[in-house]
Formats: sequence, C-alpha cells, structure tokens
Amino acid sequence: MDVSIVIPLYNESESVELIGDLLYTELSKTGKSFEIIFVDDGSEDNTFIELKKLKQRILHVKIIKLRTNQGKSTAYSAGFEYCKGDYVITMDGDLQDDPSDIPRIIKKIEEGYDVVIGWKHGGKGSLSRTIPSICFNLLVSLFTGLKIHDVNCPFRIFKRHALKNMYLYGELYRFIPILLYKRGYRIAEVHVKNKPRRFGRSKYGISRFMKGILDLMTLISLSHYTDRPLHFFGSGRILLFVAGFCLGFYFSIQGVLLLG
Repeated sequence: MDVSIVIPLYNESESVELIGDLLYTELSKTGKSFEIIFVDDGSEDNTFIELKKLKQRILHVKIIKLRTNQGKSTAYSAGFEYCKGDYVITMDGDLQDDPSDIPRIIKKIEEGYDVVIGWKHGGKGSLSRTIPSICFNLLVSLFTGLKIHDVNCPFRIFKRHALKNMYLYGELYRFIPILLYKRGYRIAEVHVKNKPRRFGRSKYGISRFMKGILDLMTLISLSHYTDRPLHFFGSGRILLFVAGFCLGFYFSIQGVLLLG
C-alpha cells in the first residue's frame, strides 16, 4: 500500500459522502495504491450510517468505529495502528482541508522529508480564530525550536515508520510534528488551501487555546526537564506570562469588535 489517509470524524454525517468522493477522485489521480480510513469517534448522529453507505460504493474505504467520543488523539492512534500505507496522510473531515492538495503534499515528502505539514497561510476566518492560532504557533516556535507557521494544521503527511511507538493523549495529536522533530526527523511545510466549513460549526476557540497551552507545558516538561525537573518552573513562568499576554490581547480585540 502506497498511501493511507486517516480521517477522524465526530458528528460529520453531512460531510461523509462529499469528502469520500473527493478523496477517491484526487487519490486516483496520483497513480498510487491507497486506502481511506475513517475513524468514527463515537458520533451521535448518522455519521456511521453514512460511512457504511460510502463503503458500499468505494471499496478503498475502511471504517473504525469507537464506541464513545475519545478525542482526536485516540482516533488518530487507532488509525495509525490499522493503516498499511508507506505514507500516512491526516486530514479533518469537515471539508476545510482540500483533497486537491494531496498530490502536492505527496510530492513534497518524496523530496526526502519524513513529515510535511500544511500551512494554511490564508483564509483563517475571524479574529477569534486567527489571534489564538497566531499566538499558539509563536509559543510553539519559541519553546520547542521547531520553526513552522501552522502547527495546528491537521493536513499532514508522514512516513509510516516515523509514527511507530507514538503514544498520544489529550491534545497531543496537535504536537505530533514536535514529537517527531525531537526524535530527529526531517520536517517541511507547504501552502495548502483553507476552505470555509460547509456544515456545522467550528469547535476552535479560547478554551481549545488554553487546553493547548497546558498540553504544550506538559510536552516541554517531558521532553526537556525529565532529568532536571526544577528547571521547568523557570520556563513555565515565562510560558504562562506569554500566554497571559496573548489572552489579554485576544480579549482586548474582542472588546473592540463588540464596541464596533
């Protein structure tokens, strides 16, 4: 198997048929063998029913069904364990990631990289989404040394061997590139399109930003200070200060928007 695509879904029944057809069309153009793995993360709507209908039409579709909503880290882990492709692509199932970018991201990793991350450099949407994203990416670059523009972008491609022994929990699925960077893997990024969500609503916001900050602190403590834990508190104070500054800036912008 050349390419596996792993897509977590949670209450995305309206998107299933369309994203399945788009993926099949674009992957067929690559000339590579492929499988499309959907992980139903305990959806409470008709997502699983729609997936079974899709599988009847497209034999490349495979389904993993989680009994309850476990979160993206668990969903990704299930997909990574099951997939067979030499390359593993991850995407969101809300149609904001454009399958037409798949050939470009495959071409980039074939240049010799181990990981390629999408960079949604435009079309981020409202300030309530843009500001937390910018602040979060700055914090990641500052405290990990990995200079990428959009660590939150779910559109990524990996060499499958790089994902072995990858233990994910909480929000750590967002930090997979950092975990691999710390292991010495080569990482690149490419511009990808950011399409507007067609169904439902975004789950991104300030609460997700705060969860990301906490998991970033955990990641830093585990990767840098295992043998000298007291040193973490110095960096931890800096991280909290920067996070507080970003939050203050975010709420000030929100206040300006409301007054306007």
